[in-house]
Amino acid sequence: MADETVQLARYAAGLRYEDLPAGVVAKAKEIIADTVAACVCGAEMPWSRIVIDYAERTGPGGASKILGRGTSVQAPAAALANGALAHAFELDSLTRPGAGAHQGATVLPPALAVAQQVGASGKQLIAAVVAGNEVMIRIGRATGHTNEARGFHAPGTTGPFGAAVACGLLLGLDERWMTNALGIAGSLAGGLLEFARGTGGMVKRLHLGRASEAGVLAASLAASGFEGPRTAIEGEFGFLRVFCTEWDASHLTRGLGSDFVTLSAVLKRYPVHATAHPAVKAVRDLQAAHGFAGGDVAAISVTGTPRMVERHNILDPPDLMLAQYSIPFCVALALHREARDPESYDDSALADPAIRALCRKVKLVAAAGGGEGATASHVTVTLADGRRFETHEGGGMLEAGELPDKFARLTRRATAGMGGMAGVYKRLMALEDEAALDWLG
Repeated sequence: MADETVQLARYAAGLRYEDLPAGVVAKAKEIIADTVAACVCGAEMPWSRIVIDYAERTGPGGASKILGRGTSVQAPAAALANGALAHAFELDSLTRPGAGAHQGATVLPPALAVAQQVGASGKQLIAAVVAGNEVMIRIGRATGHTNEARGFHAPGTTGPFGAAVACGLLLGLDERWMTNALGIAGSLAGGLLEFARGTGGMVKRLHLGRASEAGVLAASLAASGFEGPRTAIEGEFGFLRVFCTEWDASHLTRGLGSDFVTLSAVLKRYPVHATAHPAVKAVRDLQAAHGFAGGDVAAISVTGTPRMVERHNILDPPDLMLAQYSIPFCVALALHREARDPESYDDSALADPAIRALCRKVKLVAAAGGGEGATASHVTVTLADGRRFETHEGGGMLEAGELPDKFARLTRRATAGMGGMAGVYKRLMALEDEAALDWLG
């Protein structure tokens, strides 16, 4: 390993909108629009309102907007709130193959907060989002998800780096000070997976808010002359060695400047953990093809990675947050309700005896040879009358052309009718034409 932190900083500091291929710009705008919708929807959640109230109380007087609320606060407070809102209901984007990086929830909130603070344009925001993701996703790939093997929630550890880069570009940091921003960000990484053991699921949302806030802090301090280590990622006591059990530093700079890893972003179709998407789509497809009801099912088998079986085989989730983390619960709900609709996942679903009973009939099985990067599930549904249906699903994520429907679905309660938010979506899809971003909030 040799000066990877500096190389990443050099690349990020020099990136401009004009350097970006059209496909990368289009992908960045999709990530931005998807994240805005997730924030607007997330602002309705009770745990989100706690974070919003805190941000408004501690960060008044700024120009950065809390999405879905419209209030203006200081940039760190807006980043904290919007990062938590984006991840508030398992609706934000991620990567395939997985990298422990959430491009929307940990890069767009801090970038937007700083962009509104400094009066940046749509083109500048797009470049910042891409720069942050090009760095963050590479760091995530280098970890091989082994930061989670040590008990860290990966987006809380990779997120501060992407957030710092995005903010640093908007603040005009050069290579030296972008390196310092990354150096500071490394000491702000964190987030524990203990919530997955059954209590305290709200904190999962906070991890992405804190990562977003950390990026604003790191870049802002660097802009004022505060220093961090130049080897924060690859050093002897740097991020990879401290947070991970194994790592591959070659991912950090492989294809840097030519291969845009931002294109690995995928958008969620359902408000459930990413590992549940293949199984949820599979059972919905089988139900549509064969016309059975949830009450007709005697048993469901879902194959997946050992990690899925270890962390997501929650047969009796105590709250909604753990229910969305539970593959059996999400599969059971999908056979009784519209799985794409966030409003399907409420307290009545958690208390529904039919969903609870079917949840206990779902068995997760570790597939032979299923590595950390595997995402597919083989699903078998057995009915009470003896009929048996099975299918193999490789993804389940949002497909081309489905984003407008998702945006409308998530933002339908934001206004009286969809006229206002439909206009917002149209502007986001032409974001490069926007001279300022103060209208977004």
